Amino acid sequence: MGTVEDFRGELIQPGDPSYDEYRKVWNGSIDRRPGVIARCTGVADIRSALAYARRTGGPVAVRGGGHSFPGHSTCDGGIVLDLSLLKGIRVDPVRRTARAQAGVLLGELDRETQEYGLATPAGIVTHTGLAGLTLGGGIGWLMRKYGLTIDNLLSVDVVTAEGELLTASADTNAELFWGIRGGGGNFGVVTEFEFQLHPVGPTVYAGIVAWPMEQSPEVLRFYRDWIADVPDELTTAVVHRCLPSLPTIPSELHARPAVVVVVSYSGSVENGERVVAPLKAFAPPMLDLCTPRPFLSLQSMLDPTFPHGRWYYTRACDVDELTDEVIDIAVERGLAIDSPYSLFPIFHLGGAIARMDPDSTAYGGRSHGHAFNFVGATLGPDGFDAQREWVRESSRALEPHQAGVYVNFLTDEGSDRIRAAYGATTYDRLQALKQKYDPGNLFHLNQNIPPN
Repeated sequence: MGTVEDFRGELIQPGDPSYDEYRKVWNGSIDRRPGVIARCTGVADIRSALAYARRTGGPVAVRGGGHSFPGHSTCDGGIVLDLSLLKGIRVDPVRRTARAQAGVLLGELDRETQEYGLATPAGIVTHTGLAGLTLGGGIGWLMRKYGLTIDNLLSVDVVTAEGELLTASADTNAELFWGIRGGGGNFGVVTEFEFQLHPVGPTVYAGIVAWPMEQSPEVLRFYRDWIADVPDELTTAVVHRCLPSLPTIPSELHARPAVVVVVSYSGSVENGERVVAPLKAFAPPMLDLCTPRPFLSLQSMLDPTFPHGRWYYTRACDVDELTDEVIDIAVERGLAIDSPYSLFPIFHLGGAIARMDPDSTAYGGRSHGHAFNFVGATLGPDGFDAQREWVRESSRALEPHQAGVYVNFLTDEGSDRIRAAYGATTYDRLQALKQKYDPGNLFHLNQNIPPN
């Protein structure tokens, strides 16, 4: 395949002892064989790798944490720009900002910022890559109080398809900054992010409250009424799933089908207890793990649900509200779960997300009320086809109620779904930006927005 010139990092090719290990990504159902994996140590390596890609014409995959559901962080043939060595984090507790490089994982950023009692909104699984999550928007447990991850992004450094290093912020390359905040990896390789931080923790009121799956109709209808006037400090999700086999869960409840409300309150513990009390009181739960806990414990709570190597298949959509019809569909799809690893969260949006000017970033779902994400999962290929069909049936059932879709939850579903994630006006603006910064569509292994 030729060589990547002037490269200081590690180049891994087929036949190398570590090749099979480094070609793996989080989703075990993705099995691809890149021509070369370029483990970049800095901007110079990224520019060298991109020059190689332009010269050879092969596909380019950019990998931060490798958490892409459809496997966009790897490829067959071509080159993988592996940014996992770029781990620099610098926290300024006075300005309440943090700079983080593109290989940082969410848990690594949280650990550094929590040293000062600070955090930025960033996801629900600690081993997710910060870069990919941020570029698509970034929903997480602080979003109703402090907005999406992109709403707390102050600036980025980005290497374009031609190898130019640019800074983008509200004052510099402002249109590029607009597009990067929600437009994914379409415009270049972001090498460093600067975030606004907020006082959070170290202790928050958070956890899960669960009822038997057959009580899903009552739980969802109560939940709909309860969240109508909760404060922005409260972010929640309803999850239909089988309870996992964890030490924190009594053994007699392991694998029990349940409807679970995940709770995160970003204000005082006392206020959190008061706000959540009606949820616990409306019907006796079979499991209550909602309690004061370290913020880092909240952030890692769902890690065992999404481990590396499981086979995952997903479909998602946003809805405006939990109507009776939507609730009936959710109940039916929950009762149809027959894998201990499959589930679907329904994230409550709104709050600070909805208060942002919808034109301020490229994120397309600010007015939506809830985000569904149906995840079919198995330990390996056995049973995977059945879980994939459960996901597809669930998605089809919600089609009449869909208001759009969160781009980070998309798989390879075609251009119409990508347009739906942004809306026509935003999509056209992103296309013009793509034409300016990547007219040859070098960065197409993503939720791709082709040039004009």
